[in-house]
Amino acid sequence: MDKQHLSYRYASDVVNKKINTGKYVRLQCNIFLHIADGKNKKWYIDDNKVRTVDALLKLLIMPSGPSRGKSIFESLAGFQMLFIIAVFCTVSRENPKKRKYEEVLLEICRKNGKTTLIAVIFILLLLTEPRFSKFYSVAPDGALSREVKTAIREIILSSPVLEGRFKLRRDDITCMLNNSIYVPLNYSNSRLDGKLPNVFLVDETGALPNPYAIEAMRSGQITLLNKLGCVISTKYPTFDNPFEDEVSHAKRVLDGEVIDEKLFALLYEPDDTSEAGWIANDDILEQSNPLALEIPAIMDDLKDKRSKAIETPSKRENFVTKHCNIIYQGIGTESYIDVQDVQACAVDKIDWHGLDAYIGVDLAETTDNCAVSMTAYDEGNILCEPIAFIPEARIEEKSRTERVNYQEFIQQMKCVACGNRTVDYAVIEDFVLNIEAKYGVKVIEIGFDRRNAMSSAQKWERKGYSTVEVRQHSDTLHAPTKLLKEQILNGQFQYENNKLFEINFQNAKCTEDTNKNKYVNKKRSAGKVDMVVATIISVYILQQHEMLDDTMSWGVQEG
Repeated sequence: MDKQHLSYRYASDVVNKKINTGKYVRLQCNIFLHIADGKNKKWYIDDNKVRTVDALLKLLIMPSGPSRGKSIFESLAGFQMLFIIAVFCTVSRENPKKRKYEEVLLEICRKNGKTTLIAVIFILLLLTEPRFSKFYSVAPDGALSREVKTAIREIILSSPVLEGRFKLRRDDITCMLNNSIYVPLNYSNSRLDGKLPNVFLVDETGALPNPYAIEAMRSGQITLLNKLGCVISTKYPTFDNPFEDEVSHAKRVLDGEVIDEKLFALLYEPDDTSEAGWIANDDILEQSNPLALEIPAIMDDLKDKRSKAIETPSKRENFVTKHCNIIYQGIGTESYIDVQDVQACAVDKIDWHGLDAYIGVDLAETTDNCAVSMTAYDEGNILCEPIAFIPEARIEEKSRTERVNYQEFIQQMKCVACGNRTVDYAVIEDFVLNIEAKYGVKVIEIGFDRRNAMSSAQKWERKGYSTVEVRQHSDTLHAPTKLLKEQILNGQFQYENNKLFEINFQNAKCTEDTNKNKYVNKKRSAGKVDMVVATIISVYILQQHEMLDDTMSWGVQEG
């Protein structure tokens, strides 16, 4: 490949750290250069395809922005050209008609030319794919999906060479040269099956409630030789969304933990994702906004937005999430603990045998979620094993309304479905009674909330267990709430990998009473927090028996 080509120069500058990017962009650029230099025995960059793509890009005209009236070829940034050449021109040595990449992932902040890039890719594909090819875009709502269509239409109307070669209609765009058609689709939870997309785009994937749209599109491509699926998004304030699953897989591939030759991923997120790093670290802006490195006005605007976010807490979540690509739940959301701090405490396995255990039980209304959490104190660490209980007949309903895949967590044995439309308390009672035998622990005491658990507590007492009512009030729960946060932030908390538990922490919001006692407030939380509440109840009991002090400051000066 020509080393003076913009795509090669960009990848080379990234690898040599002349351009500031995060770790995973460098890894992907390394892979690109290895192939471009002819060192890969299976794949290579087809120079003929590169010349064809370049020629087409020179015919397309930018419709707006600083490069208005110039060719797309002249206007593209380095990362955009890399994306296009890698996707279109990396082919098999055995069958040059077969493209390497079938799935492409782009994680990038707002205002970085994302929509223009995708519009260009769709136009190139409409012109070059076989007859009767079908192209679809899906987004959380129809307006977002049609943004790509609008961008395609504007480029076509601005490019004289394309005059008469496309039919632009309200609901679709057809290439008259080969009868290929592009259709923007409204998001649906059930009506995307049956499509046969040669190419699909799922935009703003982080805002989707579940991965249905991605999987429905992929399942329609099984029989195609050259299929392509584009998944694109900025970060969103939640980690339990379909885009984070895609990003997690891509990172494992780039780290070499998983083999997936069909995936190309440019993940423009910063290496520094610390809670306060965004305040002064320019690397975060540079690594998340590749276009800002080429257009100084964009960087100036980002720094201005950063100053406002520093001064105004309510602006922070949007700035840090959308312009830094960091999942952030800050002061404006009254988050209890940043979910990334919780995730850092996850371990593969905990040996409970021989430990003293403290049980916290949160029995909500029988139609709602309930939880049991077991904790123990071992060598300075609080160990935790939480489990949720939900009504069996409401699995589908709750999965849809809460945007949580409960069926998956039931299979992972992190959640128990019992009863019918209501939770069966007997199942929870039996679960607690079997804890000693199941985990090899000695249950010291069971804590419960009086409102819904008096009957269950009496049954446990009749079996010889010590129980204690834990009053659901800030003056009681402040100390264990504070201690739990301290242990997590100090890395002295452990739980076995449990995404449902993490979702509960993500939902948990804190409030304080007139005495500045803080506690997790169920009514103000963003979703179910039963597993967190049960854990705090358990930590309350542990704190009494283990005589643990809570000395951590909450970040405010008192008195």
